[in-house]
Amino acid sequence: MTLEACRGQNQKQPPQPTHSHAMEEDIDVTSHTEGHNGLSRECKPLEEITNGRSNHKPVMNGLVIGHNVKDHTNGCAPLRSLPISALKQNGLLQTLSAGGNQHRPEEDEENVELEKARQEWEALESIQPVLTEDSNPTPLISFNEALQYFQTTDLGDLLKNIQPTIRRTGLAAITHFLFGPPRLHRELLEERDLVFAIAQCPVDNSQTVHMRVLQTIYKRLIGCKLDCPRFGGHWENIGFQGTDPATDLRGTGFLGLMHTLYFVMDPETLPLARDIFKLSQHPTQNFPFSVMSINMTRITLQVLREEALSKECNRRQQVVGVLNEFYVATYLHLYQLWKTQQKTIADSGFVLKEVELFAKKNPKQMLRRLEVFLKERRTGGISRGTSPDPVAQQPSPGLGERGAKAGAAQGSKGREMHFTGVCDLPPDMEGEARLI
Repeated sequence: MTLEACRGQNQKQPPQPTHSHAMEEDIDVTSHTEGHNGLSRECKPLEEITNGRSNHKPVMNGLVIGHNVKDHTNGCAPLRSLPISALKQNGLLQTLSAGGNQHRPEEDEENVELEKARQEWEALESIQPVLTEDSNPTPLISFNEALQYFQTTDLGDLLKNIQPTIRRTGLAAITHFLFGPPRLHRELLEERDLVFAIAQCPVDNSQTVHMRVLQTIYKRLIGCKLDCPRFGGHWENIGFQGTDPATDLRGTGFLGLMHTLYFVMDPETLPLARDIFKLSQHPTQNFPFSVMSINMTRITLQVLREEALSKECNRRQQVVGVLNEFYVATYLHLYQLWKTQQKTIADSGFVLKEVELFAKKNPKQMLRRLEVFLKERRTGGISRGTSPDPVAQQPSPGLGERGAKAGAAQGSKGREMHFTGVCDLPPDMEGEARLI
């Protein structure tokens, strides 16, 4: 059938009036013919809204065939609209669509990246906080409970290696005997030795008390309730130098953690601990809180070894309580220097040296400053009940006379647990103020 026949067939159709919804109507008038080379021809109607006429253009293989017929409206090409079904059958759109479906190598790369991103996102959604068995957080542990654990544990192997005093010979020994501080009372020697034994005890992952101490320190500083993994970069958030806090306890052993535990669990000292921790996060004055705390423990041990705290221990008839207070007083002194003098981590060596020298020469003044500081905080509206946790309300040895005979009364009763391994405590660390 020729092109003219197709046109004639369309002209036999009566003219249709134009409606406002002409674009949405589907005029199903289609004729199929066989053209040259066996190609099919389609004659699809195109509704022309110019001058209210309806002209039909033949279509071959989805393309409109022109007839050199020009329609003019004020010298401009007429506006035309197509039904939706005609758009779907339009050859040009079908060609573009078919071309878009052709396989391209770059699409493989894009699909691989999208699949990888999807898998990573699904993996991220599946990450859950690490909890202990039965998803129950580890309960907090008080200082007294942790201390009682060591008091009832066989530390005989560790006690063999302690050096509680500085060995002096010759003139130095005579001078110290005549003009030095008084000796520690005999009934306090066992408690003193216990302190140095704890200072040689390493972290034992198999001991529940050890793990509870670590979890308690982390929770009290960060303010979270869920347990954290034993190893990981989160320990750096509270001032340890790596993924394992145990590697930072050189020279202080588990006593370094015990002092931090006392600091964060005693209701009177907890606000100060959080103030220092906040300063350690300062953009310019930051420092590793836990590592600095371990240095305060190291200084405290050295002052005790030089017998500078013997007089105060004799007066209170306790060692652990005095040591706890002196540790807090030392950290308070460093905190005030660091904050008021705008110190940075680059000044840490000089600050530690200054704090150590002052602590050795003025132990009584250090303790007095702490007492005044805590009294001012109490009168200033910071009450003892700062922490709502019941376990934190239990009194710990130190801060006055509230635990005067706690350590001596319990002694070393019970021999149930045994430790293996020793953290060597250098006996002579005088003058070695450094950020360990």
